[in-house]
Amino acid sequence: MGADVISEAGQRRTFAIISHPDAGKTTLTEKFLLYSGAVQEAGAVHAREGRRSARSDWMELEQQRGISISSTVLQFPYRGHTVNLLDTPGHRDFSEDTYRVLAAVDAVVMVLDAAKGIESQTLKLFQVCRSRNLPV
Repeated sequence: MGADVISEAGQRRTFAIISHPDAGKTTLTEKFLLYSGAVQEAGAVHAREGRRSARSDWMELEQQRGISISSTVLQFPYRGHTVNLLDTPGHRDFSEDTYRVLAAVDAVVMVLDAAKGIESQTLKLFQVCRSRNLPV
């Protein structure tokens, strides 16, 4: 590999945000975009019409229902690095998509909902991360 490729790879960070449904993954994704300067106004997760939807929920059904159905990949600059952020669906019906995402990341941010505790899907995701030696 050339020095340019190695240098470029050293400037990239790829991580996923995972958790059980409704724990706040998409809201956290929106905050990363806002605080990095990639957007001027963060969206929000809403299932009602007339309200600004999350920018990372790009499918019409996601915007209507306020849920993430597919993984979203967002790239933005931050402090001299290129950040690749993967927001994953939390519902177990879409868990295969989340497992595929975990094969492509350097690390994981796991969002926990203190009111709900650690749900079975969250525990399973944590075990998958441990088996793949992914920092959580």
